[in-house]
Parts: sequence; structure tokens; C-alpha cells
Amino acid sequence: MSALVGTKVIELASDSTAFAGKLLADMGADVVLVEPPKGAAARSYPPFLEDEPGLERSLHWWHFHTSKRGVTLDPEKEHGRSLLAKLLADADVLLEAEKVGRLKTLGLGHGDENESLVHAAISPFGEESPRAGDPVTDLTLLAGGGPAWSCGYDDHSLPPIRGGGFQGYAMAGHYAVLSILTALLYRHASGRGQFIDVSQHAAANVTTESASYHWLVQQGTVQRQTGRHAFEFMTMPSQIRCADGRYVCTGVPPRSPKEFMSLLRWMEEAGLKDLFPETPFLEMGAQKEHIDLGLIGQDDEITAIFSSAREAMNFMASHLSAVDFFRGTQTAGLAAGVIYSPEEAYEDEHFVARGFQQELRHEDLDRTVRYPGAPYRFEKSPWALQRRAPHLGEHNDEIYGALGVSRAERKRLREEGAI
Repeated sequence: MSALVGTKVIELASDSTAFAGKLLADMGADVVLVEPPKGAAARSYPPFLEDEPGLERSLHWWHFHTSKRGVTLDPEKEHGRSLLAKLLADADVLLEAEKVGRLKTLGLGHGDENESLVHAAISPFGEESPRAGDPVTDLTLLAGGGPAWSCGYDDHSLPPIRGGGFQGYAMAGHYAVLSILTALLYRHASGRGQFIDVSQHAAANVTTESASYHWLVQQGTVQRQTGRHAFEFMTMPSQIRCADGRYVCTGVPPRSPKEFMSLLRWMEEAGLKDLFPETPFLEMGAQKEHIDLGLIGQDDEITAIFSSAREAMNFMASHLSAVDFFRGTQTAGLAAGVIYSPEEAYEDEHFVARGFQQELRHEDLDRTVRYPGAPYRFEKSPWALQRRAPHLGEHNDEIYGALGVSRAERKRLREEGAI
């Protein structure tokens, strides 16, 4: 049984809530996605099935709304607000975004009327920030929060690079889910819900690897670097062109005697050990009891050993195909990787063996579609895709009917634009 079976979540459709809602739904929660009567903006986001735009053809929409049920309503209208209140009456979690304090103004959400509700609000800067009402986009979140500064190339005449896939929204979504799970545990023990105020800017800023901490601790500013960690000074290149013209990331070079021994063994098996001029330094590393990385730049011997390891990884890459280099490092237990295209990564044998590829039936199209699967695996409470993304208003009759709203009343509400 999935981890959140029996948990009811009301998600007010938004770019900011979409990923959090998906994670909860794929963990088994009954997530009811509430859209405006004319549909959420994300239904118009490309790419589209067979490059043909349509209300139900956005692949972006498909991905971010798996396993959810969907209804429409306008909470600004009296009857729409009444329906939302009914939905929330027996909900465990409310997930909303963007219009800070809107539901509180409408008398909905966590409070005296529903003190057991876990209410998570995702907003650009937090509900009480002086900038609470400022508009943002995924791009401005990544830029203002800091991650974009660390992403790019050694050539700083080129601008920083924004990571794709709505990462700015997804970061806050992750923190929202972690907070919701914690709040549900607290509610299980106490019977009380909580209001969770998630700042997208803060979520991005603490997802800058070491960049923010370098500044906070020593006022140091990291520099973006091609294919490797941003750091205060330029480090040795790690993105190397292989013998077949493709690229790999040589990753983390050997740092322990055991890893130096594995590297030497791999080089010997490949017939390249004797061709590498710095092999004696690798052998020195393999013979040591311990390698103190804190002495790099201070102790000449340690510096030479560590530098030879990085150069050896680059040397191996330049003499092998990208895939052979990748497989060789995996066998040797060294952290490195081939640079795949998205479609190559999806078809990688490791992902296939892990069951990452998930098939989901689209009965409306009379076809089965392969989706990206679980980002993690639980032994006792497995993650699973429950259903395709909902069509606009697909579950209005099912969900509102269960709330006691008659067919005639639903028709009237549609005519009023309330649903």
C-alpha cells in the first residue's frame, strides 16, 4: 500500500503547487486538483502530443498532474466558495500558492473552523515578507534565489544559465512536501493541523549548494564553472571530450588509497597504465595509509598525488569512448558519468532495471504512454502512478455528487460560471 493512502489533499491549481501535488498523489494521497472553470494556464504549456496544441494535449500538464482527480470552481463566486468549503471540510491537507492570504480573506484554510487542516501556502517571498505581493517567474526565482549564478561556463563573458524543468517552482514544492509530511505526523500525535508558509525565494537560496554558505561564513563569492561545482577559485576541468567525440564528466577523482588502487587496476586492464606519465604519483597514493585532502595546496606530495588522479581520469577519458569510460569508472567504483541526452538517460540500462519507466493507460487516446517513474523507492509503501492527469472538470460530477450537489444544481453552477 502506498504511503499516503487515506490522505485527502485539496490542491488549488498553480505552477507553484503542481510538483508538490504530484509527489503527494504519486505517494497515494487522494489529491483533488481545483482549477478555474476555463482551466489552468499550464494546460497551454508546450510541448504537446504530436506537436498539436490542445486543452488535453500538453505533455507538461500530463507530467505534473499524474494520479490526481480534477474539478473546476471559482472561489471568488459565492457558490464556488461554498463548494470549496465543502471540499475542505473533510480534507487533511490544503495546498495553495501565489495569492498570499487569499483563502484567509475568504474565511477558508487553517484556522478556528478547521484546526485539524494542514494548510501549506507556497508564495514568492513568504506571507509576511515586505515583497509578499511581488510577481515572480521560475526564471526570476532561480536568478534572485541564487542557483542561476552558479550554473554556466568557465567563460564568464557568457551569461549564467537557468536550469530547465521549472526547477524554481519544484524546489519550493519539495520543501512544501517535506513540511506537509512532518505536519501530518504532528497531527497524528496531537490532532492539530498547522499553517505552513513556504517561501520560494528562500527555498531557491538554500538550494545553492555551498554558494550561500560561502558568502555567509567568509563573504566569498563562488564562480560558475563548466561541468563542475561553483567555487571561489577556478578548479581543474572535469568535462572532457572522449575518443569518440562525446563528453563525460570525470566527477570526483580518487581520494583514498583504495580508490587509487582501483584506478591503477582499471588503467592496467585497459592497457593504458604505462602510457600515463604520472603513474608513479598514482602508485604513491595507492601505497599511503591515508590521504589528507586538507593538505592540498600546502603539501607538495599530497598536491601532486591528487592532481595526478584528476589528470589520470582526463587521460582515460581521452583514450576511450564515452560509454566505455562510464562503464569503466562504474566497475572501478569511481564517481564519474557520461553526458547523456534526456532520451539516452531515460533508456539507460540502470533506469530500466530499476523500473523507472512506468506505463500509464490513456483510455481517451486508446494508447499507453511511458512516464518517468519513482524518484525514490520504499520497500513497504511503494510509489506508483495512479492515473493520467485529469481532463478539465473530469471529476466534477463524481466529487460534487458525493458532496450532495444534485445534477440540476451542478448544471446551474456551470451556467453561473461557479464551476
